[in-house]
Amino acid sequence: MTVHFIGAGPGAPDLLTLRGRDIIAACPVCLYAGSLVPEEILAHCPAGARIVNTASMDLHAIIAECRAAEAAGQDVARLHSGDLSVWSAMGEQMRRLRAEGIAVSVTPGVPSFAAAAAALGAELTLPGLAQSVVLTRTPGRASAMPEGETLANFAATGATLAIHLSIGNLDRVITDLTPFYGAGCPVAVVYRASWPDERIIRATLGTLVDAMDDGISRTALILVGPALAGEGFAESCLYATDYDRRYRPQSADSPWSSWSHGDD
Repeated sequence: MTVHFIGAGPGAPDLLTLRGRDIIAACPVCLYAGSLVPEEILAHCPAGARIVNTASMDLHAIIAECRAAEAAGQDVARLHSGDLSVWSAMGEQMRRLRAEGIAVSVTPGVPSFAAAAAALGAELTLPGLAQSVVLTRTPGRASAMPEGETLANFAATGATLAIHLSIGNLDRVITDLTPFYGAGCPVAVVYRASWPDERIIRATLGTLVDAMDDGISRTALILVGPALAGEGFAESCLYATDYDRRYRPQSADSPWSSWSHGDD
């Protein structure tokens, strides 16, 4: 028996991985975070499966469901939104399950920041503008931020910031970032990326407050950085005509030349 943690993706049912779909279809028990996982994904559950919405359950109740499934010899599909590697609360569940000797597995999902970037049609790492993406958040009731993990510290790098779980702290975000990026820095707020009611607000740090919609109070990602403008960047060397690379050696003297012809 195994509890399979599965990243269900950002919202659109067809952004579930094939592996995730197949595991769901093979599990007689499915625990899903109903506040964020679309019900269409539950259509992959086998007929007669026990399907439990964990939105109103605490950690003890969730582990109890897994324990009951183990006693019955039934695998569990445990669905969380987005990808499990960030802000999924998977770690605390896995710690308890492992302590009880219950096997676990992890299947990644499409993360919300990737879905938001796709909605914007944006590459977040453009040559000369940004080559790093920082996934972060502001302090909230559920989790404090470790000392040193501040917006100011991350902004000092000039990287593209993907700020999660922070739309309620928008004023603080703008105040902390403006000294580093400037009021003219492009910003995008993507609400419910990939869902049917997805909404996008494009602005700058200086105009974002006026551009915001009062209806967006949760489930929105804030992206900040020069790369969001999509202009003023250099072309990478990767596809340059004279760039010497393994799959396109430029001369007989290239260190890649013999490799490309299949020599040892």
